[in-house]
Amino acid sequence: MIQEEPPGPDGLWGLVRRAARLRPDAVVLADDHGRSLSALAFHDEAERAAAGLWELGVRPGEVVSWQLPTVLEAAVLLAACARLGAVQNPVVPILREREVGFIAGQVGPRLLVVPERWQGFEHGAMARRLVPRTLVLDLGKPPSGPGIRLPAGDLGVLPGPPADPAACRWIYYSSGTTADPKGVRHCDAGLIAAALGAIEHQQRNPADVSPVAWPFAHIGGVSLLASVLTAGGRLVFFDAFDPQAGPGRMAAHRPTILGSATPFFQAFIAAQRRHGDRPLFPALRVCLSGGAAVPETVNREVADVLGVPGVFAAWGLTEFPIATSETPADPGAGTTVGRPTPGVSVRVVDGELRLKGPQCFLGYVDPALDADAFDEDGWFRTGDLGHVGGDGRVRISGRLKDVIIRNAENVSALDVENVVLRHPAVTDAAVVGVPDPRTGERVCAVVVLRSGHELTLADLSAHCLAEGLARYKTPERLVVTTLLPHNPMGKILKHELRARLTAESDAQNI
Repeated sequence: MIQEEPPGPDGLWGLVRRAARLRPDAVVLADDHGRSLSALAFHDEAERAAAGLWELGVRPGEVVSWQLPTVLEAAVLLAACARLGAVQNPVVPILREREVGFIAGQVGPRLLVVPERWQGFEHGAMARRLVPRTLVLDLGKPPSGPGIRLPAGDLGVLPGPPADPAACRWIYYSSGTTADPKGVRHCDAGLIAAALGAIEHQQRNPADVSPVAWPFAHIGGVSLLASVLTAGGRLVFFDAFDPQAGPGRMAAHRPTILGSATPFFQAFIAAQRRHGDRPLFPALRVCLSGGAAVPETVNREVADVLGVPGVFAAWGLTEFPIATSETPADPGAGTTVGRPTPGVSVRVVDGELRLKGPQCFLGYVDPALDADAFDEDGWFRTGDLGHVGGDGRVRISGRLKDVIIRNAENVSALDVENVVLRHPAVTDAAVVGVPDPRTGERVCAVVVLRSGHELTLADLSAHCLAEGLARYKTPERLVVTTLLPHNPMGKILKHELRARLTAESDAQNI
């Protein structure tokens, strides 16, 4: 029996209850294995799982860390923790013992939830080495039926739902660079504010179908779930993404929204070309990106091949999710990251974008990091360089830490990348600085070439100069590779490239 609750955001569990009351039969979650959950079924499964957590010894305010792939069990566990009032710590599945051990050492989880084995890695064995109490799930095989593979308990043991949406209920970890990741503390109210911004700017509605093939444990996962619980619509989970077969499997669900990064868009474009003139995604209304800039060439191909006006961008950070977003009505998709979402303010100080707004995090797990995160007026320092146009739209020009200093001149790696990516032989690229005894750093372009193409440094230099790039910004070194290192959200791991190039300073290939 779903009890009435007051209107307005009152925590994530309040959104689950409200969706179950207002749209009990509407499917909110589905997966690539034929399973689905209506809003009411999602509510009921989450309550049973919350009772299961209670019987495992988890109490309100205690930390539950979970490292699960993008499966329905992850969403149900998330909602179960919200029902119980636990502080949950989602961990993306690609992290291994060093990172997971560091995280567990900081947050001290009462319970760590992992699959026994996933994509060849023994998560269960790792978890047992790191923490005293684990819940290990058998997710190695596709589900054989509609059931949710989580322990369930007696609902009679559960306390009342948590009442304070401003309390810390979430600890996410930033992707980091070469240093240890930073633990980022959030409350329900802040993450719901981010979701409301996405609903308004992206015009999310009950007819929307959004495939999710990226890690649900990313902070974007809870924001997307909250937006569906609030505005309606359906998420379809894909626990793995095959660039060849994945787009067709997604197409079977008639998606209206596709995302979220360059490798995905390239797969969708290729699939449409294989499919022929008939639209593979006939209900598609928008493509959305998050986490990494989409090259101009990909934007043009999305428009030409998929029939939507390019890729609309949203911008945010783990500390401040969905700060800005374009809308489907905005002209010139891909040229900006849109306008601030409701309640968000942006200002520029010495080229750096700084933010205030309701989705700003509560602080780091390590409070010693807080001082550097905010300026003297309380604005969050994003580390992103950019400006706000006269139309109020934000444009990103690079990262404070992604500037190459050559002969005391600053070179924006993003500026150079945009030019390199316009070369017809290049399909993917990253520009990094590598040490040089004469100039301090050299501009190095690491590129992936289109099949059958070749590229020399002289050719690339001539292209950059013809595009109007200043000579001092033109790459002085070219490295050709077959694959750039990306994280699951499509962001190129430049710290890995820098480390490898520095260690192999004379190599011509990675």
